[in-house]
Amino acid sequence: MSAELIAVYKDEQIIDLESAKVLGLSDGVKALKGTEPIYFDDSPLALEVIRHSCAHLLAQSLKALYPDAKFFVGPVVEEGFYYDFKTASKISEEDLPKIEAKMKEFAKSKLAITKEVLTREQALERFKGDELKHAVMSKISGDAFGVYQQGEFEDLCKGPHLPNTRFLNHFKLTKLAGAYLGGDEKNEMLIRIYGIAFATKEGLKDYLFQIEEAKKRDHRKLGVELGLFSFDDEIGAGLPLWLPKGARLRKRIEDLLSKALLLRGYEPVKGPEILKSDVWKISGHYDNYKENMYFTTIDEQEYGIKPMNCVGHIKVYQSALHSYRDLPLRFYEYGVVHRHEKSGVLHGLLRVREFTQDDAHIFCSFEQIQSEVSAILDFTHKIMKAFDFSYEMELSTRPAKSIGDDKVWEKATNALKEALKEHHINYKIDEGGGAFYGPKIDIKITDALRRKWQCGTIQVDMNLPERFKLAFTNEHNNAEQPVMIHRAILGSFERFIAILSEHFGGNFPFFVAPTQIALIPINEEHHGFCFEIKRRTQKSAIFL
Repeated sequence: MSAELIAVYKDEQIIDLESAKVLGLSDGVKALKGTEPIYFDDSPLALEVIRHSCAHLLAQSLKALYPDAKFFVGPVVEEGFYYDFKTASKISEEDLPKIEAKMKEFAKSKLAITKEVLTREQALERFKGDELKHAVMSKISGDAFGVYQQGEFEDLCKGPHLPNTRFLNHFKLTKLAGAYLGGDEKNEMLIRIYGIAFATKEGLKDYLFQIEEAKKRDHRKLGVELGLFSFDDEIGAGLPLWLPKGARLRKRIEDLLSKALLLRGYEPVKGPEILKSDVWKISGHYDNYKENMYFTTIDEQEYGIKPMNCVGHIKVYQSALHSYRDLPLRFYEYGVVHRHEKSGVLHGLLRVREFTQDDAHIFCSFEQIQSEVSAILDFTHKIMKAFDFSYEMELSTRPAKSIGDDKVWEKATNALKEALKEHHINYKIDEGGGAFYGPKIDIKITDALRRKWQCGTIQVDMNLPERFKLAFTNEHNNAEQPVMIHRAILGSFERFIAILSEHFGGNFPFFVAPTQIALIPINEEHHGFCFEIKRRTQKSAIFL
């Protein structure tokens, strides 16, 4: 079965066999007309199709077990797939084996999966009385709606899907959660069931092993066991408390990073944590990021608690006049920021409301972008190597909605490309994924369980220097606008320590470990010697 064709790939789109036959791109056995064949295996493109069909198999089984069930969406996501639905029946994780058994029953029935295309009017009539499907249709433009059928079950979907349920043999339902309709807290709460699926038994077995290993390494569990950090409901959600050992670990990382930054010409700066709303209006945060910020009023003046450190660093830059001879200026700060994250997305140290960024901003001329980014890439490599992380880079280019001249964007993007090329870094390109004010490079690290984490970023900003009218005097004695490079390598200390904890399973490298030496006297006569060793090691800043 592994050699069977299940879909084709053309113009960066997966097209299932049902659609491919209609389009003349496949005869059902092989790919035609310059398309790339997708076979039934554990390749990323094949898994996209397999998991999408498994989501429908889940919905079909839920409908059989709970006839009143109505379904919203069931997409493929990084951790597998899920389906959002509602039913009057109470469903818990204890019901997952029963649902899974029904899925296996339908899979063994070898049901053909077929596609029908309806007009909007026909689709509304077909799903009459189903408010969830009508909600899905309201978000789709056009007048063509795909409906896939397998047995007596049908679902509104654009695909792609497998040709038959017989392909679905290696899957597992992983968890149950709640999810607001459309992700909006104002809407009703739906039930969400997650699952995973593979083409092979080995693929599923390997994944389930990783899941069990991830549970053992969960930083929330290790944080308690190792006495690193805690959370307290009386203080508030998403606000971590750093315990002595966790504070030691964090300080080690901060101190080592500070030494390296000073050697690389960075200057430490410190900005306030609350700033008048006037500056957030100038920066654009007030209009574009207000819902994620916290505000207060002092002496009848509105202030915003900073969600980012950039405005403070801009004000440091503006505190003096600058010549081209001063550039580049590299400011860094371990800046505490606050962001209003919804309670549903808070997750240990990975997603919190208060966190500290290893933030830096570089003010330079346009011609210095490449050399500065190159230096950041070199620094990034050394940090990742020290912590035994492999990593990858992704370059995001100009989005449809952006500011600035085309030539300026092209020049800035090329500077990033040349810096990556200089370091022989293979990178992915996210076309149109840049910020509206400039291109960026995202740093994604891979941990011991082969999971990818977004951490650092290198962002060229041509917007804030314009908004705040930043300037330096160039060699011709004329005022020129600098470029601002936002740079964070770890991202935040909270997030990085969470990833570090899971990467090493709590067995941190000696140079950052919160406990580096343990002295165990065999009897009382050794106590004095142990205290002397303790005294000497403390002078050397070694933690016992």
